[in-house]
Amino acid sequence: MASDNPVADKEQPLIDDIRMLGQLLGDTVREQEGEDVFDLIENIRKLSVSISRENSQSAAETLDMLLRSIPSDKAVSVIRAFTYFSHLANIAEDRHHIRRRQAHESAGDRPQDGSLERCFDRLDKAGLKPDAAHAMLGKAWVSPVLTAHPTEVQRKSILDAERAIALLLAQRENLRTERDRERNLASLRARVSQLWQTRLLRTSKLSVEDEIENALSYYRTTFLREIPRLYGRLEEFTGARVAPFLRMGSWIGGDRDGNPFVTAETLQTALMRQCELVLRYYLTEVHELGAELSVSETLAGSSPELRALAEAAGDANDHRADEPYRKALIGVYARLASTLKFLTGTEALRHAVAPSVPYTSAQDFLADLAIVHGSLSSHHGAAMGEERLVPLMRAVEVFGFHLSTVDLRQNSDRHEAAVAELLKVARVAPDYSALSEEDKQGVLLAALSDPRCLKVPHLGYSDETESELAIFAAARRLRAQIGRNAIRHAIISHTESVSDLLEVLLLQKETGLMKGVLGDAGTTAALVVVPLFETIGDLREATGIMRAFFALPGIAALIKAMGSEQEIMLGYSDSNKDGGFFTSNWELYRSSTDLAKLFSGELGVHLRLFHGRGGTVGRGGGPSYQAILAQPPGTVTGQIRLTEQGEVIASKYANPDIGRRNLETLVAATIEKALLSTDETAPQAFLDTAEAISEASTAAYRALVYDDPGFTTFFFAATPISEIAELNIGSRPASRKANRRIEDLRAIPWSFSWGQARLTLPGWFGFGSAIEAIIKEGGAEAEALLKRMYAEWPFFRTLLSNMDMVLAKADITMLKRYSALVADRALAERISAEIRAEWARTEQALARITGNDDRLADNPALARSLRHRFPYIAPLNHLQVELLRRWRVGQQDEKTRRGILISINGIAAGLRNSG
Repeated sequence: MASDNPVADKEQPLIDDIRMLGQLLGDTVREQEGEDVFDLIENIRKLSVSISRENSQSAAETLDMLLRSIPSDKAVSVIRAFTYFSHLANIAEDRHHIRRRQAHESAGDRPQDGSLERCFDRLDKAGLKPDAAHAMLGKAWVSPVLTAHPTEVQRKSILDAERAIALLLAQRENLRTERDRERNLASLRARVSQLWQTRLLRTSKLSVEDEIENALSYYRTTFLREIPRLYGRLEEFTGARVAPFLRMGSWIGGDRDGNPFVTAETLQTALMRQCELVLRYYLTEVHELGAELSVSETLAGSSPELRALAEAAGDANDHRADEPYRKALIGVYARLASTLKFLTGTEALRHAVAPSVPYTSAQDFLADLAIVHGSLSSHHGAAMGEERLVPLMRAVEVFGFHLSTVDLRQNSDRHEAAVAELLKVARVAPDYSALSEEDKQGVLLAALSDPRCLKVPHLGYSDETESELAIFAAARRLRAQIGRNAIRHAIISHTESVSDLLEVLLLQKETGLMKGVLGDAGTTAALVVVPLFETIGDLREATGIMRAFFALPGIAALIKAMGSEQEIMLGYSDSNKDGGFFTSNWELYRSSTDLAKLFSGELGVHLRLFHGRGGTVGRGGGPSYQAILAQPPGTVTGQIRLTEQGEVIASKYANPDIGRRNLETLVAATIEKALLSTDETAPQAFLDTAEAISEASTAAYRALVYDDPGFTTFFFAATPISEIAELNIGSRPASRKANRRIEDLRAIPWSFSWGQARLTLPGWFGFGSAIEAIIKEGGAEAEALLKRMYAEWPFFRTLLSNMDMVLAKADITMLKRYSALVADRALAERISAEIRAEWARTEQALARITGNDDRLADNPALARSLRHRFPYIAPLNHLQVELLRRWRVGQQDEKTRRGILISINGIAAGLRNSG
């Protein structure tokens, strides 16, 4: 009999999967840790539920007594159990998302937002033919960029085991016999046991090489196969071949900002490992393709070009004498094997014939594959090429021999120091750094216009300067070796002036990356110089800096010779830490709007904005689809890059089906924003109100974070920031300088710490005070205007939707727990009261504007997800606080330390977007 609750019916498979995985985990705990530990876990869970759902004071007191009595070794077992439950719940949720999407498609329901079906349906309703999307994509550049920031807490061993569990869970749905289901359950039990016996924590600090290998795992499972499939689906909609516009990017191995362990050697390692991985993938696919194309010349025939390719292979095996495709592909394989050896020094797994002449470029390899494809197509064999050959050809177009484009990134101060030393030793400017900005520009322009190099052979330079020059020189070598798309961008963190951009051009000239001199016709630089505007002040100066840069003699001609494109990166994290959530987003909106007008109008240059989004909303996170659609008019014209980092990478791309959906969403949003959004700016009343909200919210935020003399003490005591710095989760330090100033703390651990404490302060603080002030001053008219802004302005609506999600994932009841760690009780009470009051104001503000008192009213799927996972995250918070208390009073044994660090892992996994 059908249920009276269809929503519950839809959720039942998810509930069943979570229950089954939870039971397997429970059985494992019982077996390996004992019944007493299992009972302890259940007791803590029940008390935690009572506290969060009923605000039970007696449960809180009982839990306090219980936690204080648990020895550290048992605490570690309990924390591991709750942590692994979060991991398993994530797997079940991912499977359910795939299941529901398949159900919608099977039922013929309206396509979901973010799907290509929905995208092209919208284009059709707007009177746009598929040709419009095809033409736009021909000029587009869309790139998710994987970055290794210190919040990716999962080890690769854990990820691999979880992928195995996800696969078994998917297979389980298609099993029809009880025997098969029992075997599947036994396999699941084995993998859960494997998880339990696999160390969650790294025993040593994560190295850059480890980060490289972690990132490569996502190419094996998702990107190499799913991106070509996505192109295939796009071509079904457009009816024509789509240019390779979607490409992967990476910072891993090239991001030196604040990371002394990234050098020319790590850049070399990153590109060589990427090259090796993609070539081995091609070798496997070519081998499999050769096995499949057992086509006989006597039965089907082949093209003259294919026969010539077969003859060149040198394959004398009589059994393949009439099989030209196999012979041709054996030759292709031999050339690929030789390419692998030549570029990376490693050997292919098999050799049917002796290694041949290496391919000089990916285009040469692609040309041979095109011969195979052309012959099949002209001899009734096109169908045989669709499954493997066509995706392989697309993969070669997208990934080349480099796999992904690695960016160089360094702080502007480091560039300046290197240039200053070059100028000093060359006796051009004895103290470059002391010059005015105007004089700096004059010196740099003169050096860029001089064909001679500044670096004097045989004279010594500091290690820092040699390191800067070495990485640019390595970029030149690697581009020549494996393709120009291997490295395309040099990003300047903390760009504050025009001279910051000129310095990077000069470093390119010094290392052979610039051809010609500034001012000469046809002069080009190999790397696009990308300014990164991060702080509120930097964002406000961005348009002026770029206008002044292009006004310099020779610069406009240089950019035109390089393809008339300019990339600019916008930093979400530091601007948020600087001015708070609303002000950060508002300044990003204003800056990107002004930049788009400058480049499309005055300069006539294609602008590509690179969005430095983190995982948390406080660092620019949130759903990519809504974020792209909410961008200001004219800022997404098919050109967009955005960072993917932290737990977000695993949650988006560890599962290939989920990964394909996320990539599809990124493409669909870009098409819709480029073709369907109007160029109308928001009404002036909206803009004026946003400015007023920004001023009031940043005042409230800075009054607490920067102006309250006790806040830093509170933050370092009431969050696990100090312990996070000890976890081996990244290769760079948590702070730029060896102090406890909020200004010098990296934005990533800043947000990560607040997420751990479940307060997520960077994602909402200040907004409630601002709205309260706006309505107090403007009354009912102001409130009505705010509601209009929410209903009609995508920017404002998305902002509030993200804030709504932040509040939903937070747990204000934890404030009392974490503030108890602050030794100064008066300070703890005072700042806790301020946080609690602002929380209430923000909840009230959201309710007044949106009309919804409940969190996630417009996102029931996420609301249900949080209901499932919250009872298992809260115990980790309670245990984390207790172990932090012990650690800080001197109980610094290994068990206590492990418990703290595993709890950090578990909470991050449970929240999913803490990076």
